[in-house]
Amino acid sequence: MKYLVQVAEGREAAPEEGGAPSSGPVYRCAAGAGGASPPAVPGLESCWDIFRLSAEKYPDNPMMGRREIVDGKAGKYTWVTYKEVYDTVIKVGASIRSCGINKGGRCGIYGGNSPEWVVSMQACNAHGIYCVPLYDTLGAGAIEFILCHAEVEIAFVEEKKIGEVLKTLPNATKFLKTIVSFGKVSPDQKEKVEQNGLSIYSWSEFVLKGDGAEEKYELPPKDKADICTIMYTSGTTGDPKGVLISNKSIITIVSAVDEFLRNSNEQIREDDVYISYLPLAHIFDRVIEEVFIHHGASIGFWRGDVKLLVEDIGELKPTIFCAVPRVLDRIYGGLQDKVSTGGFLKKTLFNVAYKYKQGNMIKGSKHEDAASIFDKLVFTKVKRGLGGRVRVILSGAAPLSNHVEEFLRVVTCSHVLQGYGLTETCAGSFVSLPNNMSMLGTVGPPVPYVEVRLESVPEMGYDALSKESPRGEICIRGDTLFSGYYKREDLTKEVLVDGWFHTGDIGEWQHDGSMKIVDRKKNIFKLSQGEYVAVENLENIFGQAPNVDSIWVYGNSFESCLVAVINPNKQGLERWAESNGVSGDFASICGDAKAKEFILEELSKTGKEKKLKGFEMIRAVHLEPVLFDMERDLITPTYKKKRPQLLKYYQGIIDDMYKSMK
Repeated sequence: MKYLVQVAEGREAAPEEGGAPSSGPVYRCAAGAGGASPPAVPGLESCWDIFRLSAEKYPDNPMMGRREIVDGKAGKYTWVTYKEVYDTVIKVGASIRSCGINKGGRCGIYGGNSPEWVVSMQACNAHGIYCVPLYDTLGAGAIEFILCHAEVEIAFVEEKKIGEVLKTLPNATKFLKTIVSFGKVSPDQKEKVEQNGLSIYSWSEFVLKGDGAEEKYELPPKDKADICTIMYTSGTTGDPKGVLISNKSIITIVSAVDEFLRNSNEQIREDDVYISYLPLAHIFDRVIEEVFIHHGASIGFWRGDVKLLVEDIGELKPTIFCAVPRVLDRIYGGLQDKVSTGGFLKKTLFNVAYKYKQGNMIKGSKHEDAASIFDKLVFTKVKRGLGGRVRVILSGAAPLSNHVEEFLRVVTCSHVLQGYGLTETCAGSFVSLPNNMSMLGTVGPPVPYVEVRLESVPEMGYDALSKESPRGEICIRGDTLFSGYYKREDLTKEVLVDGWFHTGDIGEWQHDGSMKIVDRKKNIFKLSQGEYVAVENLENIFGQAPNVDSIWVYGNSFESCLVAVINPNKQGLERWAESNGVSGDFASICGDAKAKEFILEELSKTGKEKKLKGFEMIRAVHLEPVLFDMERDLITPTYKKKRPQLLKYYQGIIDDMYKSMK
């Protein structure tokens, strides 16, 4: 495995009943000299130091930008420098301290990404206050739970979200004493807050509150082991879990990303630009923004509206673009649509260019050398759609389909990399390598400074010591790991065993040392005939079927077969309907029996190609025209399926599908 170094041998299963299962060898990334920790950097002890050192080194560099709104229209991005942000952070920090909150206190941040979000976070970092981000898409129930569970004393809130926080009163007032709006405060809001014995400030009022008090509140010393963030994972079941993240974890992952990019000849530079639209409350975006700040680069914020994202990208012209698969699926769908409706000549030229470039990339050519003439003639238009300057696209948070990844690698004129990590591992633990088509469908080798091994799962038939294809639960060790779940030692002990974090994901080592995610340990159930079904694996396979955007597969121990609820691809299904005499809008096409038969046939073909067993095939489908969404509580903010909620929502439909087969 050329991208790995082995640091320990595998281990046979413990002989006693209930003993530890066997585990494979322990590996590290060969890059970064194969070391367990990054080299020490003088003065870099905390998240605060990442920002402080950059403000000293790059005071005049543009740090954060947003689009200026003139007469209701969005204009150019206007920027504030590192020095200007630093000065505001110091004032906001003094204001927080003047509210009686000291090192180790809790500060909540609730709202979409914005410069104020980052300023509030850095003010917490400056004073060793735990930053507690709240997902922009979490409902009042979860907001109240986190405010109380984390014992949040002060909350910074986006202006339009203040109403959500007010719904948590009076329950949240046990700890919460101060609310700060990122914008203005209405008289009604002020009245309600004060009735509950709390204080509320507009952003401008709060910044002024600390003006002149900066010297009174010295910055306390901060240690690598100190907690800087309690990041609540949205969770597919139960209450959110508070993941304790230390300064050391963030510093290590920032160093790991740096080392990875250096080895790929794609270092972050001062003139790099990032578009901030993935939630800052999620570890993926938080880590990427820390990396950009570390290098004195620029972060431009979107306007918070998905429909306007492409326009914001066009204006900002980012150089690095991070996305979740759902965003990249939409880009892929839009491009496919343009190709298929572009007329015979354009379509033929595109297909010839695609096949030529793809063939050269598979043979080992770098993307920039694989078809430079076609890049200029054909693919540069795709690049312009992402602003024209993007050189790296990084996908994370969920698996990216092979066909989407390959397509984007060929047509975007940039590196398309897929990463894997969890909040508990401080985001990226694996990232695929640039210019390496053999890594399609994998998440690449481990990043520097983390150790990985597979642990056998005998009940699912996964053997980590197999010579042919070692498979098992991915276990991770190293300084990027979280410090535990806040107030949930029981859950911490379940997943952190002898320093190894058990991810719950099943992986398979590839011959080059990259990792392929093949299954999920918990998403396994038994059908009535006694056969075990690994449902996540099946969803990954059936998700590759043509005209399937998203699929939820269901079965239980009282039934002998599987059924599925599917979000079909709108353009694809409408094209099929047109050529097969099925009329009506998208919703009525989804309800048509012939359309269901068509999708079932597509699933069947895919299943046979992948050599699935008979009991793993889908026997009935419901076509859902509305994408699984957070509004109905069917997915998490990182687009993971909430299986109990999906079952509750579609129970009647599931029952009808099973009845129709009897």
